[in-house]
Amino acid sequence: MRRAVLPCLALWLAAASAAGQAAAPAAPPPPAAPPPYQGQMLRLAELLGALHYLRGLCGAADASAYRERMTALIEGEAPDEARKALLAGAFNRGYRTFQQTYRSCNASADATIRAYLDEGGRIARDIGARYAN
Repeated sequence: MRRAVLPCLALWLAAASAAGQAAAPAAPPPPAAPPPYQGQMLRLAELLGALHYLRGLCGAADASAYRERMTALIEGEAPDEARKALLAGAFNRGYRTFQQTYRSCNASADATIRAYLDEGGRIARDIGARYAN
């Protein structure tokens, strides 16, 4: 009798284990690790948002170019939805920060534009030099 119980018990455990595995939903794939330059990309996106606002405020004809550059940056990175949201959020944060601060173009806005153009150029060169193929 004892010999008949052990194989039955083993079969039952195997069947229960297989049923439990079949019923368990598949785990979603882990999110892709962010690239090593993600912090720099977020800062660049924030600068683009600020420049989009400030250049428009100061009447520059190229104000919309910064939004177009942001679109190209997102498309070029081909991020998943989470990274796309991070980059877009940084752009919007840069835009809104200066929208709340500046109501008209002045010397301070001009100085910020120059500083942000310089910083953005440095970031772009650094990313290109370190991570471009």
